[in-house]
Amino acid sequence: MDEKKGNELIHLGKDNFEEIINGGKPALVDFSATWCGPCQMMAPILDEIAKEEDSFVTAKLDIDDAPEIAAKYHVMSVPSFLVFVGGEEKGRMMGAMAKEGLVEKVKDLLK
Repeated sequence: MDEKKGNELIHLGKDNFEEIINGGKPALVDFSATWCGPCQMMAPILDEIAKEEDSFVTAKLDIDDAPEIAAKYHVMSVPSFLVFVGGEEKGRMMGAMAKEGLVEKVKDLLK
């Protein structure tokens, strides 16, 4: 599977985080946790976005599996959605939201 196509949600960890956020496409990264209710509510929405959007990569990072990455980006609440372009954070949104609203905000950040 070519991870750069944006057809599947990419699960991030210490081993592939930098590669994805520094990749050729912008990346939407969901900082989440398995114990978080709103995160679980957003999971199927992120799967849909990953399948439908080709202008950016959609990825998920479990903060309990990679607390040092969450700390580096000062993620204090989940879900937090950070948008990266060329490895740099371009913006963030927090909390559960509708799919259309999330996609629209990501695209606005990429303009």
